[in-house]
Amino acid sequence: MTETPNAPPGRPMGRGALIASTLGAAALGALIVLGAILPAEFNRDPLGLGRLSGLSRLWAPEQQEVGATSGSAPRAREYDTAFRTDVVEIPLGEFMAGADRSSLEYKVRMRKDATLTYAWEVVGDVDPRDFTFDQHGHTTPKPGEGMKVSSFRRGFGLRQQGAITAPFDGIQGWQFSNAGERPVVVRLRLAGFYELVPAGQPGNEAGIVANVAAAQARP
Repeated sequence: MTETPNAPPGRPMGRGALIASTLGAAALGALIVLGAILPAEFNRDPLGLGRLSGLSRLWAPEQQEVGATSGSAPRAREYDTAFRTDVVEIPLGEFMAGADRSSLEYKVRMRKDATLTYAWEVVGDVDPRDFTFDQHGHTTPKPGEGMKVSSFRRGFGLRQQGAITAPFDGIQGWQFSNAGERPVVVRLRLAGFYELVPAGQPGNEAGIVANVAAAQARP
């Protein structure tokens, strides 16, 4: 059998061709990194090719799972009480009108873990140092039962805004007191899961009527 002679080796690539091939490969690699990998993986698009090609839409930040509860309370809740909003205008007399006209308590009824958002402001010519509020709540126990009390914030000022999460079934709200020389109106805006307390019951002993002008709000 006749043996086929080995093919002659190819000619080595010239120095210039080798440099050109290396530079071309480096340029292609850089283009792939800048135009494809950075937009798709790191949300960086220095050449604008990721936006044009749609690769930028492939990027997504690393997800961090957050628990469904904060402590023992769930972050998302559902309530049996219907959502509602109200505006309550509370007229308060000047200090010399007597404590029964210059100070009162106004609360709403809330179930445990229900949320109330609120904002109130004092309308009238009064020094902030002459107006006090005490934000608190309590249960309405039957005779012989103990009372649970919540104390949120107290101080001087002409406005407050925030939210309350009821720590128990009961009533939550404010004691407002005007120590100034002029009558004022507290305009209270409420939204959330609560019920208005009927006139004369604990939390609304003054008989304040919601959603009417201040002149008709207090008997």
